[in-house]
Amino acid sequence: MDANEILEYCLSKKGVTDSFPFDNETLVLKVGTKMFLLMSLERQPLSINVKTDPEWSLELREQHPQITGAYHMNKIHWNSVSVDCLKRDLLLKMIDQSYDLVFKSLTKKIKEEILNL
Repeated sequence: MDANEILEYCLSKKGVTDSFPFDNETLVLKVGTKMFLLMSLERQPLSINVKTDPEWSLELREQHPQITGAYHMNKIHWNSVSVDCLKRDLLLKMIDQSYDLVFKSLTKKIKEEILNL
């Protein structure tokens, strides 16, 4: 997957917005008010940070050298993923889980606003 495919996939989800709050190369995708994916647009190979269940994070890191604890983030929950050579299905599954985990952590009011879009 390339950056445009990832962005398009993420923006197709309810309540997702994109911005560059840190610098001009790190695209941040949020659901409601919280980040669920960061993407370094200048880095090659393409790299994203996603949130996953802690147990699955450990499993992913053991099975795939392209997946490590995310730099500057809580490494228990966040993974840095070099997109190169990973199957599309696995990438989509990680993106979906990140979105779902973050969505579940939103307030009831924000969740309802998103669901009613």
